[in-house]
Amino acid sequence: MSDQPLDFTSLRAAYAEGLTPAELLHNLYRRIEAVGDPGIFLHLASASESLAAAAALPPIEAAADLPLWGLPFVVKDNIDVAGMPTTAGCPAFAYRPQVDAHCVARLRAAGAIPIGKTNLDQFATGLVGVRTLGKAPRNALDPEIVPGGSSSGSAVAVAQGLASFALGTDTAGSGRVPAALNNIVGLKPSLGSVSNSGVVPACRTLDTVSVFALAVEDAYRAFAAAADFDPQDPFARRLPLRPLTRPDGSLRLGVPRAAQREFYGDSLQAEAFEAALGRLAALGVEFLEVDFAPFHAVAALLYDGPWIAERYTVIAELLNRAPEALYPTTRAVIEKAETFSAADAFEAAYRLADLKRETERLTAELDGLCLPSIPRFYSCAELTADPIGPNSRLGTYTNFVNLLDLCGITVPVAPRRDGRPGSVTLLAPVGQDHLVAGLAAEIHASAGITCGATGWPVPPAPAAAAEAGHGEITLAVVGAHMRGLPLNGELTGCGARFLRRAFTAPCYRFYALPGGPPYRPGLVRTTEGAAIELELWALPETQVGGLLAGIPAPLGLGTVMLEDGSEVKGFLCESAGVADARDITATGSWRAFLAAETMGAASPVRSAG
Repeated sequence: MSDQPLDFTSLRAAYAEGLTPAELLHNLYRRIEAVGDPGIFLHLASASESLAAAAALPPIEAAADLPLWGLPFVVKDNIDVAGMPTTAGCPAFAYRPQVDAHCVARLRAAGAIPIGKTNLDQFATGLVGVRTLGKAPRNALDPEIVPGGSSSGSAVAVAQGLASFALGTDTAGSGRVPAALNNIVGLKPSLGSVSNSGVVPACRTLDTVSVFALAVEDAYRAFAAAADFDPQDPFARRLPLRPLTRPDGSLRLGVPRAAQREFYGDSLQAEAFEAALGRLAALGVEFLEVDFAPFHAVAALLYDGPWIAERYTVIAELLNRAPEALYPTTRAVIEKAETFSAADAFEAAYRLADLKRETERLTAELDGLCLPSIPRFYSCAELTADPIGPNSRLGTYTNFVNLLDLCGITVPVAPRRDGRPGSVTLLAPVGQDHLVAGLAAEIHASAGITCGATGWPVPPAPAAAAEAGHGEITLAVVGAHMRGLPLNGELTGCGARFLRRAFTAPCYRFYALPGGPPYRPGLVRTTEGAAIELELWALPETQVGGLLAGIPAPLGLGTVMLEDGSEVKGFLCESAGVADARDITATGSWRAFLAAETMGAASPVRSAG
C-alpha cells in the first residue's frame, strides 16, 4: 500500500478493493516526507484538513457521478484554493481567498481532494522553474537539470507520485515544458475551455489552466471535469467537450523542415525526435514538412513584443511600491513593458494577424503538428550563469501556441540514449483537444516506459470512442469533407469528431461533379452499384442546421446505408445532378480518384503548403 500507484486506473481499482481515501492520504503524507523536497510546496494542507475533505466524500457506492472520487491533487500557487494562501511566488503579493477558483471548485465537486499549493516561477514568468525567492523544486529525475516552469512544483509533485494530477497554467509553455523535463503528461487545453476565474493572470488574453498527470487519460478526465463555460470569466468560450478520440492511423501531422529544427547543439535530442517520428509513423501517422519560419516569428512576439505589458499590468502596483519583492530576473523581464507604446501594441497585433493567416494556410490540410517539446536540456548551473538565454531557448517550440489559438499535449516517449526523458508535443486547432489526446494516449501506451520518477507502469490506453455520443449524430462524408481534404475544416470548425472509416452498402454510384475548386463527388443510391469508402463523424446536433445551410445543390443530407446494414445520415446527391458528371464508381473512393488523377494529367489535388 505504501507504494500504491496514483494513476486513476490503479487507484480506482484499489478503492474498489477496499482502500479508503483516509488510508491513501496517511501514506501520501509519509511519501511527501520521504521525497524530502522542500521546494515543491509553498503551502501543504495539514493531514487533518485533507482527511476532513476525504471524510466529506459520499461512500464509494454512492459516487457513480463523481469521476474523480478520492483522487488527491495539487494546485499551482497562482490558482485560488479556499483557505490556502495564494502568493504567485511572491510573499508580498499574498492573499488568502475565501472561495475556490472556478476550476478548483469543479474538481472538488467531481470528488477530488486538494492537498496543497505548489511552487512556480514567480508570477508564472519563466520556463525554467528556478525563478523563486525560496528553494526551487528539484527535477524528479535528475536534480542537476532544471525542473521546468513556470509550473515547476505541480509537475514535480506528479512525477514524484505525490498527487494523481496537478493544475498548472500555460501561457508560453508552462504546462508543457515541465512535463517534458519530468517524464509526465502535460495537457494544455484550448483557450477559454477552462475558466480563469480565481487565477492570478500572467497574460489574461493568452492564459489557460493546464493539467499534469501520469497518464493521458487521467489528464483528459481531469480536464473534462474542470472544463466549463464560466460567464464570470470574460475570456471563457463555449467550446464542445468531446470524448477522447483514438485515431485510426490516418492522421496527417506537420513537422518543421529538417533545416529548421533547432536543438542548440544537443545531437541526442535531435536523434530522439527522429526516433519518435519513426515510432509514430509505425502507428500510421503521415508527416508533412512545414515551413516553420512563421511560427518562430509568432513566438518572438510573446516576450520581445508588447505582450509583455500584460504581465506588467498584474504587478505594476507592487513594482512601484516594493520592487525588491520581485525576483530579480522576473523584474528585469517584466520591466521591458515600459519601453513599448500603444502604437507598438497595434503594430504587433497586425503582425500577428498576418502571421496567423500564413500559418493557417500552411496547415490547412493537416490534422495538427508534432514537435519536439524542448530543444535541449539545461542544468541549474547553466541558469545561474545565464538566467535569460536558456529560458528563452526552452520556449522554441512552445511560445507561439497560445498566440495561434492551438491546443496541445506533451507526452513522454522512449528515453534518449543517455537516459534523459524523451517526449513530443502534439498541437491542433482550438477545440480539437480530444484528437491530440487520443493520439497521445496511443503513443504513451506503446512507449514501454514508466511514469515520471515513480517506476509505475503506464496504464493501458483507453478504448476508442467509436460511436456518436449524447447530443451527437453520426454523419457519413465521402468527399472534400474527409480528413486532410479542403472542406474538412467545416466539420472540425463546428465541433465534429472523427469516428472511423467505413463503406456504404454495395448499392451506390459515385460521380465526380463538374465545377470547383473545391472539387466534390456525388453519391447516388441505385439498384446496382458498389461499396464506396467513407468516413463517419460525430456531429453535434446543434450544428446540423448550419452545416445543411452551406451545402450547395445538387448535394444534400439524407440517409446512407452502410455495408453492415445500418443507416446513418450523410452526404447524397440528387440523381438529376449527375447528368454532366463523370462516373468514378470503379475507383471505390474519393481519395483513390484523387490519387489516380494526380498520377495522370492536371488534378484537383493541392499541396499541403
